[in-house]
Amino acid sequence: MGLRWQDWPEGLGARLRAGCAIPAHPLALTAARALDPRRQKALSRYYLDAGSGGLAVGVHTTQFAIRETGLFEPVLRVAAEAAAEQARQPILVAGAIGRTAQAVAEAQVARGLGYHAVLLSLAAWKGASEDEMIAHCAAVAAEMPIFGFYLQPAVGGVKLSAAFWRRFAAIDNVVAIKIAPFNRYATLDVLRGVLEAGAQDRIALYTGNDDHIVADLLTPFSLVHRGQPTTLRIVGGLLGHWSVWTRAAVHVQARCATVQGDIPADLLALDAAVTEMNAAVFDVAHDFHGVIAGCHEILRRQGLLEGTWCLDEHEALSPGQADLLTAVAERYPHLTDDGFVRENLHRWLS
Repeated sequence: MGLRWQDWPEGLGARLRAGCAIPAHPLALTAARALDPRRQKALSRYYLDAGSGGLAVGVHTTQFAIRETGLFEPVLRVAAEAAAEQARQPILVAGAIGRTAQAVAEAQVARGLGYHAVLLSLAAWKGASEDEMIAHCAAVAAEMPIFGFYLQPAVGGVKLSAAFWRRFAAIDNVVAIKIAPFNRYATLDVLRGVLEAGAQDRIALYTGNDDHIVADLLTPFSLVHRGQPTTLRIVGGLLGHWSVWTRAAVHVQARCATVQGDIPADLLALDAAVTEMNAAVFDVAHDFHGVIAGCHEILRRQGLLEGTWCLDEHEALSPGQADLLTAVAERYPHLTDDGFVRENLHRWLS
C-alpha cells in the first residue's frame, strides 16, 4: 500500500502549497571519501535551524553516485534523524532516479524512512515516448507522492511539452513540481500544463531556475484557459543554490512571499545579485563542472564541511572559481549567513 499525500501529517501539505525554501542537501565526506555522519547531520541541522521548510536528499547536490557506493539509505536516514529533532515536521523529499524498477525501489526506501515525497528525475527516459514517461510517473506515484522535476536539457534533462505536463499534473499523487529548465518558454509550459489539468490548487510550484530565482518567486503568471484568466505563483524553491548561505535564502523567499501589488525596485534588483552569486557557486563559466564542489567550498569555509571532496575524485573546483566565490560574498554580504553559522556551528556538530 503506497503513501498518499492525504495521509501526510496535518498541516504539512498546506505548508508545501504555501511555499518554503527547500535546500538540496550536499554530501559530507571525509578525506577518504567515506560518509562523515557527524557533519552530514550538522548540515541538516543547519538547514532546519536556518528556517528551511524541508530537505531534499539523494538529489544531484547529494551526488547520484551515493547509489553505487551504498550510501543512498544511510544518507537519507541521517537527514530523517535530524528532522525528528525538530518540533515541527519538515517536508522530507528524496530523489528517485532511473527506470521504473529503480525509481520505485528508491521510493520504497524513502517511504520506509518517513519521507513524504520523491523528486522524480526523468533523465533516464531520454528518447522515450510521452506515454512511457507518464506510465513511469504513475507507477512511482502509486508508491509515494511525487515532486515533479523539469531539469534543463543542457545537463541531462529531457525536453517536455505542455501536453506532457498536463497529463503529469492529472496524476492525483503529484503534489509539486520543481521547474528547472533554465528557459522561460519551458517554464510557461509547466504552468500551462498544470492549469489545463485543473491541478493548480493541488500542485505547488517550486523554482529550480537558478538563473532566475527571485524573478520566479515574484512573477504573477497570468494565464488564460477557456476564456478565463488565472494567476499562478511559484511559491518556493528546491535548489542546490540554497544549500549555501541558507539563512539568507530563507529570508529572500519569505520576503518575496509577502509582496502584494507593486514590487519594490530593490527586490527586483535582487534577482541579478542572486544570479551573479549562483554563477560563482554553480561554476557557469565552466558549464557547471564545479557545481557541487562550489557548494562544498562555501560550507568548508564556514566550518560545516571538512573539505570539498566528492565521490568522483575528478569533481573539484574549476580554475578561478574560489576567487569568484570570494568576490561575490564580498559584493553581497547581505546574501550570506556566515555570522549565523559561526554562532551555531558548535551546537550542530555536537
